[in-house]
Parts: sequence; C-alpha cells; structure tokens
Amino acid sequence: MVAPLRSTPFRFALSALCAAVLTACGGSAPDSGLVSSDSTASSKTLTAVHVSSTTTSSSAWTPAVNDTWQWQLRGQINTGYAVNVYDIDLFDAPQSTIDSLKAQGRHVVCYFSAGSSENWRPDFNQFLASDKGNALSGWAGERWLDTRSANVRQIMQKRLDLAKAKGCDGVEPDNVDGYTNDPGFPLNASTQLDYNRFLAAEAHARGLVVALKNDVEQVEELAAYFDFAINEQCHQYQECDVYTAFTDQGKPVFNAEYAKKYRDNVNGARTGLCQAARSADIRTLVLPLYLDDKFRYSCD
Repeated sequence: MVAPLRSTPFRFALSALCAAVLTACGGSAPDSGLVSSDSTASSKTLTAVHVSSTTTSSSAWTPAVNDTWQWQLRGQINTGYAVNVYDIDLFDAPQSTIDSLKAQGRHVVCYFSAGSSENWRPDFNQFLASDKGNALSGWAGERWLDTRSANVRQIMQKRLDLAKAKGCDGVEPDNVDGYTNDPGFPLNASTQLDYNRFLAAEAHARGLVVALKNDVEQVEELAAYFDFAINEQCHQYQECDVYTAFTDQGKPVFNAEYAKKYRDNVNGARTGLCQAARSADIRTLVLPLYLDDKFRYSCD
C-alpha cells in the first residue's frame, strides 16, 4: 500500500488515530461527496527512458493558482471529477488511466516517494543496504533513505524518466522532509535543501513540473525552485501562512485535510475551513487519510 501522509514525528501518532477513526466510519459520507472505490493491480514493470538534462522546465503546462485538483493514490481511479489536475500514483496508475485523463484535458501529476524505500515497488531491489535507514513509524515496509547517496539519486532519476515516458505532466516527490524525522542518517536542513533542489532540477530537465510536498520549514527557501506545493493539514496545524511564498508567485497550493471534524462539518468546522482556504487562495480538499476516494469534499 502507498503511504501518503508524511511529516514531522508528532504527526505520526495523530495519523494512526485518524486512520482508525476513518476506518470506523466505514468510508461513508453524509452527502454526494461519497464515492466507493475498488482495488487495482500494481504495476510490475519499470520502463525508463533517459532524457537529457537542461536547467529549466520545458513543460507546456504552467500550474495556475486557481487550478482545481483531485488526489487519489489507491483503488480504481475515479476520473469523473471536473478538475484541472489529477494526482495519482506513478507505479500503480494504469497507462490507460493516464491516457484517458489527458484525453479529457486534465493535467496528470504522478506521485512517488523520493525519501523512503517501499518494499512493494518494482525497483526496490535497486536500493543498496547502505541506502536504507530507520523504518517509518506506522508505515509497514518503508524505510528512510540516505538522500545524499548517489545510488538513491540515480533511482530517482529513473523514476522521473518513467514519469516522462508515461506521459505525466508533473510529479509529486514525497517524504522530502526526512531530516525533521529520525531517518537513521546525519541528515540536516542543508542536505535536505540540496536534495530537494536536485529533484526540482531533474524534473525540470525532463519537462516536468514538480511539487514541493510538505517540508513546511523550508517553503520560503524552496518556493522559487518548485512549480506548486502539496500540503497536508496546514489548516489543522495552523501552518498555511507560509504558503504565501507560492501564492504570491501565482503558484498553486494544493492542500488536503483529514480531520473528522472537517469531514462531518462538526460545529461548522468544514465551513470555516473552506472560508479560510478561499481567503488564502489555497485549493483545499477534505479526503480520507488513505486517499482511496471513499469520500471527497472540495472547498472550490
């Protein structure tokens, strides 16, 4: 299974609690935001096409601050949402789904973990033992990566090649804040900045737009290098203000919130959330933690 939620250590306990709550709710929703999903087979092959490097993106798509989005990493992708951007899994999303979305005029962003190894991925055996550090708490089969490793970076280049070959318009590299966790390596703010800038440059070299995922502490230093941002729970943790570094440049911020109070609109919580999101020009969705399209509420 893909493990979408990544952030600083104090969030892992809350993530587990949220998952338990959502499971207990049975995936139902009180209005037409409810959609059921089925499982889909994982990709078993990794096709890579090398693309020469340049210094800037040649993508025909420039993400706009008012672009709307859908984020689904598990299950059969529901392609029926009238949004500009779909964020789906690089490995698991069938080529036919990517082709269908693009035929509808959607832009496709492809998710992969850039900061952890996942033992179910088809290229997992390319990681060296020395590349893999501590386990990610609460996420079976995942271990933090030494992002200073030349081998790790080569694997990420191949993943970006795969995204290009599959027709993705952009990428969402996840787990790019390992230094704020307990990775098992002497990573720090400087090594993280170097790695994240490397990912952005390599994506742009392939004509892909690239999202900065979380790494809230370094948003202001990295906003110039990335084309848009994807954040989890900045409203819940009162961290959204930092994203003016993106919106002031006309770059979109795609946000997901998971708290049950937003799902159920307890005491008007979702109403207030959406008012705040619109005021901040942030594209906020209320989604299930496991991003399986069991329900969806959009503030747009």
